[in-house]
Amino acid sequence: MNYLVVGLGNIGEEYAATRHNMGFMVLDAWAQASNAVFTVGRYGATTEISFKGQKFFLLKPSTYMNLSGKAVHYWLQKTRIPQENLLVVVDDLAIPFGTLRLRKRGSAGGHNGLKSIDYSLASDDYARLRVGTGNGGFAEGHQVDFVLGELLLEEKRAMPELLERAIACIKCYGTEGIDRAMTQFNRSKPAAESQSSSPESSTKKEP
Repeated sequence: MNYLVVGLGNIGEEYAATRHNMGFMVLDAWAQASNAVFTVGRYGATTEISFKGQKFFLLKPSTYMNLSGKAVHYWLQKTRIPQENLLVVVDDLAIPFGTLRLRKRGSAGGHNGLKSIDYSLASDDYARLRVGTGNGGFAEGHQVDFVLGELLLEEKRAMPELLERAIACIKCYGTEGIDRAMTQFNRSKPAAESQSSSPESSTKKEP
C-alpha cells in the first residue's frame, strides 16, 4: 500500500531550524536514516521509502506554509494515492514540546498550512500527526515570533529522540493502522518543555 506523508514547513535557510518547520525536520531525519535523497520537483521536494512492504512517498512542499494545499493536491493526483492514505506532519503550539498527537481528522486549529490543505481538498478528512512545540507563554494571536523562532538549546538536545519517535509513529501508522499508532504514541511523554517566553524570532513570513 502507498502513503503520502507530507511534512509542513517553509523553504529557506532562515526557517530551517524554526519550530514551524517540525514537519520538514521529521521527514529529513527519516530520509537521512534511510539513505533516501529528496528530489526537487513541482511544488516540492519528494523521495520514497519502503518499510515492511509499504511504500511511503515523502513530500516537503516548496510553496510556503499558507499555500501547502496546492502541493498536497497536486501530489495526491500525481501519485494516485487516495486521500485516506494521506498523513500530514505539522507543528502544534497548543501542546507541550515533544508531545505527539496523531488524529484521523480534525480542524486546522489556526494553522495556516492545514487551512490551505483543507481548502484545496475541500475536506479535513485526512490524518495528521501534530508535533508539540509549546507556546512559549505568548498570548493567542501573538505567537508568530515564537513559531518562527529557533529552538532553545534544551529543545535541540531533545530533538533526536523526538524525531525518532515521530518516525516510529508514522511507520506504525502505515504498517499496523492508525488506531494502533494512536494508542501507542499519543500517550508518549514529552521529550522536553520550553520555559522561555522570549525566544529568537523572525517576522519575514506569516506562519
